[in-house]
Amino acid sequence: MDTPKQYYESINLPDGLSIRYASELHSKISDELHSKDAIIISIPEGAEADLSFVQLIESARRQAKAEGKTFKLSSPASGSVLKVLERAGFIESFDQEGTKFWLHKEVTL
Repeated sequence: MDTPKQYYESINLPDGLSIRYASELHSKISDELHSKDAIIISIPEGAEADLSFVQLIESARRQAKAEGKTFKLSSPASGSVLKVLERAGFIESFDQEGTKFWLHKEVTL
């Protein structure tokens, strides 16, 4: 029996969100994306992230969109995740979807 889209599967990530853990993070997120229609990612407040994590999440977000699935962050990017987004130039280049996903902000013109 399929779960309706209004029900989300929550993935609680570990504190280590770097290249060292990329393979297991990728497996965990991929498994959920293959089996669920709606995923919420919970990033711990004190998590240490690097660019590989941001790339992994961006890839998963785009894959979910292409498959008609819902993929969200439980709270706006903060701490080291926000710093990585700033240093890598993501924030300046976000479109409306990126701003809504990462920062939980609606862009109005």
